[in-house]
Amino acid sequence: MSMIKIFSGTANRDLFEKVCDHLNVAPGQMRVEQFPDGESFCRVEEDVRGKDVYVIQPTCRPVNDMLMELLVIIDSLRRASAARITAVVPYFGYARQDRKDEGRVPISAKLCANLLECAGANRVVAIDLHSAQIQGFFDIPLDHLSASPILDRHILELGYNPDDVVVVSPDAGSIKRATKHVASLGGSLAIIDKRRHSGSEVEQAHIIGGPIEGRVALLFDDMISTGGSICGAARVVKEHGASKVIVAATHGVLCGPAIERLQEAPIDQVYLTDTIPLLEEHKIEKIKVVSVAKELADAITCIHENRSISQMLSRLGATGQYF
Repeated sequence: MSMIKIFSGTANRDLFEKVCDHLNVAPGQMRVEQFPDGESFCRVEEDVRGKDVYVIQPTCRPVNDMLMELLVIIDSLRRASAARITAVVPYFGYARQDRKDEGRVPISAKLCANLLECAGANRVVAIDLHSAQIQGFFDIPLDHLSASPILDRHILELGYNPDDVVVVSPDAGSIKRATKHVASLGGSLAIIDKRRHSGSEVEQAHIIGGPIEGRVALLFDDMISTGGSICGAARVVKEHGASKVIVAATHGVLCGPAIERLQEAPIDQVYLTDTIPLLEEHKIEKIKVVSVAKELADAITCIHENRSISQMLSRLGATGQYF
């Protein structure tokens, strides 16, 4: 591992340090700051010539600042003659802008992919992209990891009987994700019919599948943004007789009224990963954070040693351990 270097911007230093600990690699020395006018600046404080370099930087809030920071870091490393630069982007901002759903709008996810390539990234690692098609936006290799086994492991530790569990998909777009959780956790599958009226307003009406009454309802999603969808889904399953409601999501975006909604919703526990750092004002009793640092460290090791990440993922079961 002497040829490997791990760097990070300011987006998620805790995750960066955890990954370095798992790899037993010293954190890379880099100065990242903003000029008074808001411009991002970066200076690499150690030699990276000929090194295999990884930059851990989710493009979370403030999204534009973190994205620009990532770009200037990659450019600095490229100009410092790093042999290979891998952008490890646990949360890929702009992922929801992945298609033209009306006239005269951008496909911003594709634009971000182009920017990373132009900056000098040779490879990208991401966790639970909002839609799988984003992988096709890149002309460089992209390794798409999933936090599902890690979340499943923590759900299993709660010790519920599979016969008492129902996995609920909060909308039709999450059915595939929900079926994978059913395969790992057992239980039955239910789907909520969701109708979106605007970017922040949704309506949940009917439940398909089940049964719900008397069961522990497990709701999985890739992210919680304003919390409208997941909290609405929690209310629907509670109205249908769920004994408990547990929510698990990869990315805790938590913007706008999200925390207030989670507090008021009939949700017993919320599991989030640390792809996005949890702000102090967002730390409530309901929310428990689980780390993806081990999975990222293992992916970095596979890439560095030119081993298959697909085989790594196939060995990662619901226990969160390798077989």
